[in-house]
Amino acid sequence: MVAHLLRLKLTLLANGLKRSAWQVVGLVIGVLYGLGALVLVVSGMIALSFADAELRQPVAVLVGSLMVIAWWVVPLISFGVDSTLDPARFVTFAVPRRSLLVGLALAGVVGVPGVITALSSLSIGIVWWRDPLALVTGLVGAAIGLALAIVGSRATTTAALPLVGRRRVREAMAGLAIVPLLLVGPLIGRFSSGVSVGIDDLRGVADVLAWTPFGAPWAIPADVAGRDWGLAAGRAGVALGVLALAAWVWAKALAYGLVNPPHNEASAKRRGLGWFDRLPATPVGAVTARCLTYWARDPRYALAAAIVPVVPFILWVLDRDGGALLLAGPIAAFLLGWGISADVAYDGSAFWTHVASPVTGRADRWGRVLSAGAIGLPVILLFAVGSALVTDQPEAIPALVGLSLGVLLTGLGVASVVSAYVVYPVQQPGESPFQTRQGASTAALTSQLVGWLALLVISAPEIVLAILAVRAGSLSLGFATVVVGLGLGITVLLLGVRYGGRALERNGPVLLQRILAFS
Repeated sequence: MVAHLLRLKLTLLANGLKRSAWQVVGLVIGVLYGLGALVLVVSGMIALSFADAELRQPVAVLVGSLMVIAWWVVPLISFGVDSTLDPARFVTFAVPRRSLLVGLALAGVVGVPGVITALSSLSIGIVWWRDPLALVTGLVGAAIGLALAIVGSRATTTAALPLVGRRRVREAMAGLAIVPLLLVGPLIGRFSSGVSVGIDDLRGVADVLAWTPFGAPWAIPADVAGRDWGLAAGRAGVALGVLALAAWVWAKALAYGLVNPPHNEASAKRRGLGWFDRLPATPVGAVTARCLTYWARDPRYALAAAIVPVVPFILWVLDRDGGALLLAGPIAAFLLGWGISADVAYDGSAFWTHVASPVTGRADRWGRVLSAGAIGLPVILLFAVGSALVTDQPEAIPALVGLSLGVLLTGLGVASVVSAYVVYPVQQPGESPFQTRQGASTAALTSQLVGWLALLVISAPEIVLAILAVRAGSLSLGFATVVVGLGLGITVLLLGVRYGGRALERNGPVLLQRILAFS
């Protein structure tokens, strides 16, 4: 049965690659990315093997701990990254639980993340090659660490499935998780620019992690190399004890999940028609109401909206002097204006209603533009005015407002054209907003880069004027930025809606066919 599950995993992966060329492209990109990370880890461990034992232990513990923690945490945010062997699919089959557990655990190693993790774990164990006994212990510890990563990941995701299976919980987790993810880079950059980390700091963190299930397997060979058998036995007890506990939790959660598979919750409350009650009963009003509902209730749109409030804080962290904070308004305008470029792809199979109904392409474009504009306009005005006041540059308000409005309107216009020509695999409704569909990388990257370049070129006049106005503190140049930004932005928006609407009417059936092929 275990061998059958492994063959099934490989068959599912192979069949997925046959669905489209984009699946193969996505796999190649994933493999290249994984190989790059593997080369960094392996080369680092080779260099570490020639260092002193005082440095080998903390670095090995830190690297190994990061891998195990990533396996435990990332699937919770992504709501199950690998669903090819979803346990719920085995509900109707009489598969022995022990065989299912072993098969699913080994299947977790099959795939790019599993193979990269296994090889990285092996390289950490080989760090102790100069001491034969420590080398053997290191290889055993690497195997325990890999098992802790796989089994712990399965245990946490299976046990949390009844909770994260609820839509509202998934939406809340997605909104909360994006904030620390966005702040990690700026905080690390700020920290590294002003704080030096020494071996004593690394050793202190590693000493703590060495007594946790994340770092214990990687600390055992150092204890063996120092012939400290008591510490080695204690850390082995922690690692094996938690591994047994994780296996028990996974077995119990899996048994419960097979008997009580998750199901979608039906809402018991009637909330009326929402935005459809408040907006005119016209094609434009209907599309606008539906898109506003998406922005409020769809976690994929909520994720994009959650990024915007973090922008000023990131800019402030990057530049405490306040100069970068002036970019908050234009950056928010870009994010919100360009946000509708994937609207048609996010519609999924529901896009058939646009193709089948007598809604014109121009009405569709205006509905999407008005919904994004209603959200974006007050936000960018608040950021533009607030950033100027916080940095004590009130004379920059006209320039920032003009630039932000121009970028928002231009972004909406260009996105209206791009989304009428290009669709690519995106997260389906109910899936994690962090999950990337196979085959999406190249198509998404190409269309986004072309659209961004067009937006940058078209917005160049107001960008130049805004820079000159802020540097010179000139109100006249600032008001000129408002005139140019509004004039150019409105022109691009009108042209984008017009030609984007025509393109949508012409390409609608083709776009729908592509979307259905992605699902």
